[in-house]
Order: sequence, then structure tokens, then C-alpha cells
Amino acid sequence: MSTSSERQSPERQVVEVEGRRLSLSHLDRVLFAASGHTKAQILRYYAAVAPAMLPHARGRAASFVRAPEGTGGESWVAKTPPNGSPRWVPRVPVRHKDGVAEQVMIDSMAALIAMVNLGAYEVHVPQWTAEAGPDGHDRLVLDLDPGPGADLVVCCRVAQRLRQLLADDGLTAHPVVSGAKGLHLYAPVEAASGRATGHYAKRLATAMTNEHPGLVVVSMTKAERRGKVLIDWSQNASAKTTAAPYTVRLLPDRPGVAAPVTWDEVAACADPGDLAFTPEEVLDRLDAHGDPLAALAGNDTRAPLP
Repeated sequence: MSTSSERQSPERQVVEVEGRRLSLSHLDRVLFAASGHTKAQILRYYAAVAPAMLPHARGRAASFVRAPEGTGGESWVAKTPPNGSPRWVPRVPVRHKDGVAEQVMIDSMAALIAMVNLGAYEVHVPQWTAEAGPDGHDRLVLDLDPGPGADLVVCCRVAQRLRQLLADDGLTAHPVVSGAKGLHLYAPVEAASGRATGHYAKRLATAMTNEHPGLVVVSMTKAERRGKVLIDWSQNASAKTTAAPYTVRLLPDRPGVAAPVTWDEVAACADPGDLAFTPEEVLDRLDAHGDPLAALAGNDTRAPLP
């Protein structure tokens, strides 16, 4: 991401990203009051993390959590392209229950930076690509969400058992901390419908509930979730999305990150803070170790659903 020689100011800069000229605005705006992270810092993070993030988001119809004023202002979920989106950002028609709407695809660093510049700080994607369509899911996801009285440490213990169950069925699980409270488990699969992946994920979650009824729940009812981990299998539905790996999360006080982790780190987790990373820490991890989730984007690790 190079800076143009045109007149610049602390609040606005014209940059060139992969041959696209972007006018970045409100760069000094503080998005997270407690940590002090500014829009410029979040933009720099996304520019640096793009090579690792794009393989996990490319070709998928993206939706966003937008918060142009930061976490102290209004935020909302946006599926359609934000106002002001450059026309060169790729779009794809997606059928929803209320009709067909265009959605953005984050296929390049330039497209990513353009969306973040418009206040689209969280990126969410489905488990299917636009090319394959909703009947061509290429990965399964399990969202482990701790209820009151449970935490990420408990999610890690549940994840270890789920890893074993998935392996028994020939699937390889990859852990990603959600960047909020929980943990996502991904498994690359051969093309399958959302109905098929959802059915398998529900069966797996139900088996865990039967095995550990005091620890795991599949019900969304809040009263049933106290002290337990919800295994949300429903994110495999074609209409659902999950926070993309490496996306920033808009926590009230600081930016979280949906960060891939290793199974050794999951096993060693003794406190939720052990697996909570700032954007800067995520970049340091990438520099030191590369992307632990790289295999998820490859075609040679896909396995059929049992």
C-alpha cells in the first residue's frame, strides 16, 4: 500500500493499493476508546494481514459489521455493498428469503482496504464460494460459544473432544479463536449442500451433548446455557455467515481478532487471556510462524462428509 504524492493530511490520504487509488478518510479517528486504536492502525493491520486472510475469504459473498464512528457509535450488519463502494470491487448476486441482493466479494487487498475505509471493520463469510453456490459448501464450521459461568478454557476442552470425533469421521479440524468469547472449529470438506453439512454438524453436536450433558448444549435458550458451551451447528446453513479468519472484531473496549491457533495452544490454554490477541500480536505471530490455517484453503485436504 503506497502513499500518493498528492497533498495529504493526518485525516485523509490518497494511497495506491494494487493499482487502485483510494482516498482514505478520518485516519485519526479513535475506534476503540480503551486501547486507543485508530482507523489508521486498523487499516494498516488489514493491509499487512491480507495475504493470510484473503485465501479464507476470497470468492465468498461477504457481509460486514459496520461501525463508522467506532465502538462508541452506531453499528449494524450490512449485506449489501456500503454506500461509496468502488464499482471495481467484485459483486455477486445472492438469493435471500426476501429476494436477490448484490454482495461484495473480498478478492483482493484493494477490495479489503476499500471496505474497511468505509467503516466495514468486521468481515463475515459463508462456508461456500460464489462459484460453487450454496449447494457447494467446502468447509464445515462449529461455533463454540460459552454461556454464563463458562469461558474460552472450557471451549478448548470441548474442542479437543470434537477434534477426536471429527478425526474418527475422517475430517481434520482447525481451531480459530473467535476474537470475542469463543472458538471456531473448521474442517475442509468435499462439496456438499448446506443441508448436508448442517445435518452432520447437528449430529456431532448432539453426540457431544449426550456424552457430556453437564458441559455442552445445542439449545439456544439462555436458561439452558449457564455453565455450558453452546455448539452452534447452525452456521453451516447456506444463509448463515461466520466471522472470517483474521477479521477484526468490534469488542467494546479493544479490537479482538478471529485468530487461528494451534492445537498445542488449545491444549495449553488455562486462561481466556492466553488466546486473546491484539492485531499487532497476530501480525507478529504470522511473521514468526506463518498461517496455521493455510491447509484449510487447499484442495488436497478436503474429505467427504460421512
